[in-house]
Amino acid sequence: MLLIVRGGDRFVDAAVWMASASGVPPFVIGATVVSAATTLPEIIVSVTAALKGQADMAAGNAVGSVIANTALILALSVIFLPVSVDRSRFLPKTLLLVGAILLLWLSGLSGVLTPFGSLGLFLLFILYIYDSLCSAKAQRTVGEAAPPADRRTAVTHILWFIAGAGGIILGSRLLVDNGTLLARDVLHIDERVVSLTMVAVGTSLPELVTAVSAVIKRQPAVTAGNILGANTIDMLLILPLCALAQGGTLPIGRGTLWIDLPFCLLATLILLIPALVKRRFFRMQGVIALLLYLAYTVLLFVTGA
Repeated sequence: MLLIVRGGDRFVDAAVWMASASGVPPFVIGATVVSAATTLPEIIVSVTAALKGQADMAAGNAVGSVIANTALILALSVIFLPVSVDRSRFLPKTLLLVGAILLLWLSGLSGVLTPFGSLGLFLLFILYIYDSLCSAKAQRTVGEAAPPADRRTAVTHILWFIAGAGGIILGSRLLVDNGTLLARDVLHIDERVVSLTMVAVGTSLPELVTAVSAVIKRQPAVTAGNILGANTIDMLLILPLCALAQGGTLPIGRGTLWIDLPFCLLATLILLIPALVKRRFFRMQGVIALLLYLAYTVLLFVTGA
């Protein structure tokens, strides 16, 4: 926990400096550099699970992380610090995320994520990267005062960025590994439920700590961009990688298909669609999403669905 908290604090400081020094909006930095680094725990855990033949753990961690990121982390951020929304930046990434959830659901109707489905997800991931690069190029700020960009300052912030990312990744891995052992071997909880709750929240701790640090430092654009970027990477990159690790296909269980993915889509629509229409987040969105997440968690543990 100490590694995660201190690493997240340094990580946000360095990311905000990078945004200001480069002239790239904090939202774009959050959706690219920050989200890629904070998604590493999900990638590591899911691919490792897939290589071990734990399909439920692999898919559950990826989908569960999107649910936790949206209905827990983004919801809390919106409750504490609702912000305005730039529709031109949010809309493409929202459409990609919703498209990824729907594509995964359609692909999973056969019971497995097929190579064709993985290819579709990966093509959307390439489109996401292209959109992010275009945003970074088109929305560079002009005429704003940037911090001194001498070599020593730049190297210091880059080193803190790497150290911060390393701290949250290592801390998350320690927490997830030991927490999973406790849940599975001591509490005897089903692997899928563990992956959707404890493992998903554990691998999402970098996003949570980044969000808390960003709210404290009043940099909410980093949080929103980070959550959207992390969710998109979780859906579009991790699952195809897991399918590849399992020989080309990834089993998709009925619980994932009919409970987890619909809830994932619902939470995404509750938080992002009104924000796009009204051009700002509202605290009530966060409250509703958080209550739904609590209900979803209780459902998993009570029914083992």
